[in-house]
Amino acid sequence: MTMKDLIPWGRSRSSVPSTMPNNETNPFLTLHREMNRLFDDVFGHFDSGMPALLGRMPSWPSIEVTASDKEVRIAAELPGLEEKDIDLLVDDDVLTIRGEKRAETEDKDRRFSERYYGRFERVIPLPFEVEDDKAEASFKNGVLTITLPKSPKAQEKAKRIAINGSTKH
Repeated sequence: MTMKDLIPWGRSRSSVPSTMPNNETNPFLTLHREMNRLFDDVFGHFDSGMPALLGRMPSWPSIEVTASDKEVRIAAELPGLEEKDIDLLVDDDVLTIRGEKRAETEDKDRRFSERYYGRFERVIPLPFEVEDDKAEASFKNGVLTITLPKSPKAQEKAKRIAINGSTKH
């Protein structure tokens, strides 16, 4: 067996014979073939840019961040949850959104599901100080909106820079 046979991508054919001398299938070779198939299934789309590979799956919940001179607003999509299922915490210029989404049916009744259930936590570092005592949050139609006013110190640090146009190259 060559080193290339151990690497799942680029493997075009197996260099391992599939049968034993008396024409019986070798269980170790069957296991080897199944492991190769497993690696091909997982890493077969390695070059296609699948974001779920190697832990680069998008975080949940999905968020949208908008910032102005005075505040930052974070919207998080949390379908199927209620306010009581969500905890918010601002500590040391880090916003933490955590909670739990519970299943509506028992596992014994479920035949198939693509829905996500369980505990979640999303940690969002804030690039400036906020006035956490003036923070506000609202929850409507499965969207959590958090408004965090920037501290006066953070507002003073933000400076606009003028862009001078030039026609010379």
